[in-house]
Amino acid sequence: MTLWWLSYPLLGAFAGFIAGLFGVGGGLTLVPLFFMLYSAQDFPHEHVMHLALGTSMATIVFTSIASMRAHHAHGAVRWDIVRSMAPGLVAGTLGGSFIASHIPTRPLAIMFTVIVYYASLQMMLDFKPKATRVLPKTAGLFLAGLVIGLVSSVVSAGGGFMSIPFMVWSNVAIHAAVGTSAALGFPIAIAGVVGYIASGWSAAGLPPYSLGYVYLPGLVGVVALSFPTAPLGARLAHRLPVKQLKRAFGGFLALLATKMLFTLFG
Repeated sequence: MTLWWLSYPLLGAFAGFIAGLFGVGGGLTLVPLFFMLYSAQDFPHEHVMHLALGTSMATIVFTSIASMRAHHAHGAVRWDIVRSMAPGLVAGTLGGSFIASHIPTRPLAIMFTVIVYYASLQMMLDFKPKATRVLPKTAGLFLAGLVIGLVSSVVSAGGGFMSIPFMVWSNVAIHAAVGTSAALGFPIAIAGVVGYIASGWSAAGLPPYSLGYVYLPGLVGVVALSFPTAPLGARLAHRLPVKQLKRAFGGFLALLATKMLFTLFG
C-alpha cells in the first residue's frame, strides 16, 4: 500500500458529510480532489480527469444510499418524482459517460467548472419561482431526468447541482428537494459507473488496480468513511433554515469550481 492511499479515507469522511448535507452524491467534492491527487501521483495526463470522474461516480453509489436513507427517515424524499425521473436519468447518464470518455482532459475539466458555476449562481441568487409553477407531468420529468443524467455523468456528480434548482424552481420545498436529490443520485451513479468502466476498459496506460476509469484504491478508501458520515450531514440539513441552506449550497459549489480552475491554470 502506498502513502497516497491513506488520503482517500479522509476525502471520504468529508465527501460523505457534504453528500448528506446538500443532497448531492459527493462527486462535485471529489472530482477536483481526485484530479489533484492523481496528478501528484503522476498518473498519465490523458487519463487523469477520466479517472477522477469514474472513481467519483463509483463512490456516489454508496454515498447516495446512505444519504437517501437518512433523508427518507425524515420523510423528505418525494418518491413520485424519483419514479418519474429515474428512467431518463439512467438513459442520459449512460450516454454522457461514453461522451465524456472521448473528450480530452483539459476541455472536460473546463466544462466541469462552467456547469458548476452556473448551478452555484442559481442557488446563491435565491431565485423565487412563480407561486403557480408546478412540476411537469411524467413525460416532462423523464426529459428533465435525461438532461440531468447526461450532464451529471459528464461532470461525475449525483445530479444535485441541477436537480435541486430544478425542483426548487418547480416549487418543491428545499428540504424535500435535497432529500429527493439524494435518492436521484443512486440511478445516476449505477448507470454512470457502468459507463465509465466500459468506456475505459481497453484504455492503454491506466495505473494498476484500475477497473476501466475507476481507480479501486480511491474508491475503497473514500467509501470506507463516506458511508457513515453521510447521515451526520443529513441530520444537520434538517436543522438549518431554508435560505441559509440554499445559499450555503450555492457558495459551496462556487468554491469547488474555483478550486478546479486553480488546479487547471495554477
